[in-house]
Amino acid sequence: MTSNEPIPATATPKLLALRDAATEAQTAAADVRRRWWPWFLALIVLTGGGYWWWQRSAAQSAVPAAAAKSFAPSVPVVVATARQGDMPVYLTGLGSVTAFNTVTVKSRVDGQLVKVAFQEGQYVHEGDLLAEIDPRPFQVQLTQAEGQLARDAAQLKEAKLNLERYRDLLVHDLIAKQQVDDQAATVGQYEGAVKVDQAAIDNAKLQLTYARITAPISGRVGLRLVDAGNMVHANDQNGLLVITQVQPIAVLFTLPEDNLPAVLTKLHAGDRLPVEAFDRAGRTRLATGTLLTIDNQIDQSTGTTRLKAIFDNGDNALFPNQFVNVRLLIDIRKEAVIVPAAAVQRGPQGTFVYVVRADQTADVRPVTVGPASGGDASVESGVSAGETVVVDGVDKLRVGSKVQVRKPETETTAPPHA
Repeated sequence: MTSNEPIPATATPKLLALRDAATEAQTAAADVRRRWWPWFLALIVLTGGGYWWWQRSAAQSAVPAAAAKSFAPSVPVVVATARQGDMPVYLTGLGSVTAFNTVTVKSRVDGQLVKVAFQEGQYVHEGDLLAEIDPRPFQVQLTQAEGQLARDAAQLKEAKLNLERYRDLLVHDLIAKQQVDDQAATVGQYEGAVKVDQAAIDNAKLQLTYARITAPISGRVGLRLVDAGNMVHANDQNGLLVITQVQPIAVLFTLPEDNLPAVLTKLHAGDRLPVEAFDRAGRTRLATGTLLTIDNQIDQSTGTTRLKAIFDNGDNALFPNQFVNVRLLIDIRKEAVIVPAAAVQRGPQGTFVYVVRADQTADVRPVTVGPASGGDASVESGVSAGETVVVDGVDKLRVGSKVQVRKPETETTAPPHA
């Protein structure tokens, strides 16, 4: 019997109670279903929405990655081509130009300076007249010495004649032998006096020669230290002028002691090692010369040794005490692979370069770097001649990056090679 069926009149109260309980249970179940249905529907909606949002986010993240991979912007770079050629190996050092000879010209006699025969900064030759000291006192001394010599020479002549007479008389026993000996001593005295007089004459002539001050070497005259009219003395400390020999001229420079064996080997073999002198900035070559010699000891405080090079300096490009950068050519590497030094990069794994491949993408290439000179560096392994290397713009490059070759904004001038 269901709750919708009519209850017979003969039904007992117990049956009526059972019917009412069943009706209440059905009503409660219906209420529960009506109360949870909206929540169940909301759960389904949220689950579906979350799945849709996950799919959409995954699609959006995949599209930029693919776009970045396919449409990444090219990195502008400056490139150069590795070439093959002779690579000079230089040893570099700091140097100072030194006059090959320096002479402070001083007076060798005392007197008044009456003539200055040079111009400041003038180039003079050995033997040229530079200055003149008043010669009259020395001329008087010469005349006096010549007069003394004439007097003593006459007395010597007379003494010799008397000696000859005394010897003849002695043969005939007309005079004592002591008288002859005394006369011989007199002759000897006069002979000594004549020599003294001759020395006085030579000394006076020498003083006259010293009164004319001439150039002891060829070179450039510095600033005048004494003006005409002043008294000069042989013991003056400053002198009259300074002459520096600048053709040829020398350069003293230092190299680390580790480079000394290679240089000594070349010198002992008789090789003439070229030396180049550059200006303070190291860009302009001033002169080219040859290595002359090496000092005989190493400076322990600096671990360097001094070397001396000689330059013709025909154009007077080098000046005494001038600071120069020196490059000593020690060797030449034949058929070396050469790249710009700016292309060589250094990282935790060592030296490397960025190479531009045929598809215009960058690749990292580890390299072994050899000697460098100026703006170039030799590569012993890792890069072949003809390959394109990146010189500028490497800070934005990665392996596989697209590159766009651009022209350099400025060009730097490297020191020329010999």
